[in-house]
Amino acid sequence: MKVALVHDYIKEYGGAERVLRVLTDLFPKAPIYTAFFVKDSVACKEFSDRKIIESKWGWLIKYWNLYSPLRFLLPSIWRSIDLSEYDLVVTSCSGYLARGFKKGAKTKVIAYCHTPPKFLYGYQTSIDWQKYWPIRVYGTIINHFIRIFDFESAEEVDFWIANSDNVKERIKKFYRKDAEVVYPPIDVKEIFAASENVTKEDYFFIASRLVGGKGLKEAAEAISKLGLRLKIAGEAAGYAKVKKELESIKDNRIELLGRVSDKELYSLYAKARGFIALEKDVDFGMTPVEAMAAGTPTIALDSGGYKETVVDGETGILIKDREKETIRKAIERFNRIKWDKKRLQDNAKKFSKERFKTEMRRFVEERIYADK
Repeated sequence: MKVALVHDYIKEYGGAERVLRVLTDLFPKAPIYTAFFVKDSVACKEFSDRKIIESKWGWLIKYWNLYSPLRFLLPSIWRSIDLSEYDLVVTSCSGYLARGFKKGAKTKVIAYCHTPPKFLYGYQTSIDWQKYWPIRVYGTIINHFIRIFDFESAEEVDFWIANSDNVKERIKKFYRKDAEVVYPPIDVKEIFAASENVTKEDYFFIASRLVGGKGLKEAAEAISKLGLRLKIAGEAAGYAKVKKELESIKDNRIELLGRVSDKELYSLYAKARGFIALEKDVDFGMTPVEAMAAGTPTIALDSGGYKETVVDGETGILIKDREKETIRKAIERFNRIKWDKKRLQDNAKKFSKERFKTEMRRFVEERIYADK
């Protein structure tokens, strides 16, 4: 069986790219088709052992972050990719669609959906594109046509997989399609090993790209006001100004670490008192699970996928909003609870990489190979 993988674009290395990395392990001979890839990016280096094929528009949209303002090209970008020679296409799709490519009469398409594009359906995004009226007018017009293409390309998918119950509901709402939930792969074994014999230190931790919509500024301001330490691992992306906002707090107890290696990341998780995750309407949210695997509880916004991973009072604390007073009360409650590392790690096992591979293999065998 001839298989191809599809992904939005290869630039940053976040949760979606970690899923793609495991998909390449499941389909080692499959090339990766994408809208564009940035050659010297962290993500491209992670996939240096795989064949990456970008769209004919890649030469234009990869530079100066043009892929964002030139979203009106999305139908042309994906229609330019011909996958009709493949028996199976597995697309890892989210904000840049990764659907609508040409396929053969017998080609089957499985969509592993991280989320329908948030900018199309009123969800908060990493950039507040509605802030300036010319961009708001421009976006409102082109988004109408992209929504049409998004729905039409969704009709071309044979089988849907959602990364959470939260995203499953979005798929049903916006595409009128049923989906099976397969939670993303977390490398819990490696994190378990990294957290052995680790002594806790007196800081809270956040792992996130420095973009809008993540609640980073709110968390940093609240922690600063309380006189506590906060470490943030992650790099800036796109047009976001979050890094400058965080630097403007001017508190040497707030440390911006930039991008760190997985080894450093797992150590930071393990040594932290607690992890903080305040993204609104998060699709799934891999970082609280990684924190659990390291034996570290999470203070998370009671929203989106966090509600599926964080068990209030057992593996973390769920809060209703990002207000400073709410965060202060959450930390007070956090300090009163005696956290059980084993319980945290047992919960993390439900989201392991091995479980993901088993469920994906079963899905493909039942839906695809059974018909061959």
